[in-house]
Amino acid sequence: MVGQNDLEKLQELQEIIYEKIGLEKNIKEIPKLLGTQEEMLVRLKKTFIDKNADYEKVKSEEIDLKNKLLETESLREKNEKNMELVTTQREIEALDKEIKDLSEKEQDHRKALQQKEKFLFELDNQIKEQTSMIEQNETELNDRRKKIQAEISEKQKQLDILKKKESKLTENLDAELVFKFERIIKNKMGVGIVAIKGNVCHGCHMILPVQFANEVRIGEDFVFCPYCSRILFYEESSEGEEDYFNTEDTGALSDLDDIEEEDDDDEEEIVNIDSEDD
Repeated sequence: MVGQNDLEKLQELQEIIYEKIGLEKNIKEIPKLLGTQEEMLVRLKKTFIDKNADYEKVKSEEIDLKNKLLETESLREKNEKNMELVTTQREIEALDKEIKDLSEKEQDHRKALQQKEKFLFELDNQIKEQTSMIEQNETELNDRRKKIQAEISEKQKQLDILKKKESKLTENLDAELVFKFERIIKNKMGVGIVAIKGNVCHGCHMILPVQFANEVRIGEDFVFCPYCSRILFYEESSEGEEDYFNTEDTGALSDLDDIEEEDDDDEEEIVNIDSEDD
C-alpha cells in the first residue's frame, strides 16, 4: 500500500535527484571551460618551437657566412701581399683580377651576413615575446585550474551530501522504482511525480480512463502515467476547477530508454498517414 509518507519521500527525493543531476552535469562541464585557453597555449608553444627551429637554422647559416667571409678576407690579404713578389705584367694583371673578384665576393658575404644578423635579431625578439606570452598563459591557466578545482571540490561536497540524503530516503524503496524515477526526472525537466485530479494527469494534462484513475486513488501500488510516464498520486479537484485535455508532453514508460527514437517513429507514422490520404 502506498502511503502519504511514501509520496512525500518521492517528492523530497525528486528535488534531491534533480539538484544532484545538475551538480553532476556542472562537475562534468566545468573543466571544458579551460579548453580554449589550453588550445591557445598549445598553439603558442608550437609557434615557439618553430621560431627556435628557424633561429637555429639561420644561426647556422650565419656561422657558415662568417667562415666564408674570413676565408675570403684571408685569401685577398694573401694575394695583396703576393703583389709585391710578382714581376711580369701578366702575373700582375691575373693577381689583380683575383683580388678584385675576392673583394666583390667579400662584399657579398658581408651583405648576406648583415641580412642574417638582422633576421636573427627579429627572431630573437619574437622568441622572447613568445616566451613571455607562454609564461603569462601558463600562470593564468594554472590559476584558473586551481579555481576550477576548488569549485569542483565544493560541488562534489554538495553532491556527496545529496547522495547521503538520497540514500537515506531510498532505504525502503524498491531499487527498480528509484531507477525509473530518476530516469523520469532526467527526461521530464525535474518533475517525476505529479497529481491526478479527477481523471486528468497534471504532468501531461491527458485524460485518463476512470478505472485507471481509481487505481491511483486506491493507492495499492505506485502507478505510472501511460502518456508521460510520471508517477501519479491522487488529489481531489478544487471546486470550480476544470479538467482539460492537452496532447503536449506525452510519452510512455516503456520508451524511456530512447525518447528520441520514439519521436522519429511518430514522424514516420504521420508521413505514412499523409501519403495514404493522398
